[in-house]
Amino acid sequence: MATIGALLADPGRCRVLLALDDGRALPASRLAEEAGVAASTASGHLGKLVDAGLLTVQTQGRHRYYRLAGPQVGRLIESVIQLAPPQPIRSLRAHTRANALRQARTCYDHLAGRLGVALMRALIDRGALTGGDGTFDPDLAVDDRYSSYGHDVDYRLSEDGRAFLGEVGVAMPPARTGVRYCIDWTEQRHHLSGALGRNLQRRLAELDWIRRAPSHRAVTVTEAGRTGLAYTFGVHL
Repeated sequence: MATIGALLADPGRCRVLLALDDGRALPASRLAEEAGVAASTASGHLGKLVDAGLLTVQTQGRHRYYRLAGPQVGRLIESVIQLAPPQPIRSLRAHTRANALRQARTCYDHLAGRLGVALMRALIDRGALTGGDGTFDPDLAVDDRYSSYGHDVDYRLSEDGRAFLGEVGVAMPPARTGVRYCIDWTEQRHHLSGALGRNLQRRLAELDWIRRAPSHRAVTVTEAGRTGLAYTFGVHL
């Protein structure tokens, strides 16, 4: 814990991790911009994060691309955010970004925020998902914690749900695969994660219903997306 804590104690390294928390791979030059530091300083930060197993690096031509080592690192980041004291909003830009992140964002490789929670609730309401109602009750939860994979509820994808999502074009996980979920740290409800959550996000992006922000984890719902989400899922943002 002390080793990880020492790495997270530097604001520049935290900004690097946040920039990668949507599952993308970014070059060192871009991450230096995100961290607000010189290229040489960013190189040192990236080396420490790779050595600690928080990042992986892949070389393509003259560039080195970095990404989170896996979803467990994304869950670590989400958990730390949940525990951290809120930062004061001192500008319109910060206020706009905070609202955007709460409305719709990525949680490593799947959707979170109001959009992620609304999609899961819509699937529950139409019987596509069974086993729970999407709510998180900390007084009843045994293993579930904020900003982490859930374990207390055994969600299953029904046959009608498989047919419905198949018609939408969402790639289906194996039939016996359980449906994973996370505790959304802003909404304090469940959102889809795992293979189904990842495939749903990919499909919505393919349809151009959602677009990821270029420099942070916020997700924008397009005009086509608002229409498609309302008509297909009954989700109104």
